[in-house]
Amino acid sequence: MVGRAYSIFDTAIGRCGIVWSAAGVVAVQLPEAREIDTRRRIYQAHPEAREQRPPDDTELAIEGIAAVLHGDLADLSDVGLDLSDVLPFSRRVYELARTIPRGETRTYNEIAKQLGASGASHSVAQAIAKNPFMIIVPCHRVLEAGNYADRISAHGGVISKRRLLSIEGAHPVASKTLFEVLLPVAPPRAN
Repeated sequence: MVGRAYSIFDTAIGRCGIVWSAAGVVAVQLPEAREIDTRRRIYQAHPEAREQRPPDDTELAIEGIAAVLHGDLADLSDVGLDLSDVLPFSRRVYELARTIPRGETRTYNEIAKQLGASGASHSVAQAIAKNPFMIIVPCHRVLEAGNYADRISAHGGVISKRRLLSIEGAHPVASKTLFEVLLPVAPPRAN
């Protein structure tokens, strides 16, 4: 294969896209409101990619992503990523994010501290916001301080972190963060 290719595939939340190269997965696009918009997002980010039938390793990644989005367990840790367009700090963030277990979350600050860069929570947030490997690198498990979880990265389509965490069947006991995110409390009314 020369260059990059992509495929559109069905999941429980809609039609997703995946872009790959000979080195591995380049990007995952979660569904937009319409499939044409999902395709447009892929084309904007990867105009050189052509639609093709995925090779076996990419097909396994697709099956794993579809399983996760259906609420099933799937191990995506062996999915190869093409990190050629990813900055070194972001690579470290993504490697660490891939180790966060299903049903747990971390804050940007916690990730920064684990990387030995305790003052770099803003840089972690920027890396998470630019995560091209949705679901494979579970950036939905990395939240702002205060446990706020709303819109996902630029490659995330219309789905929110909250919805992805809910799909994973997050249990309130497993993580205080998830309890606060999945069961938001309405603000008190002013009397």
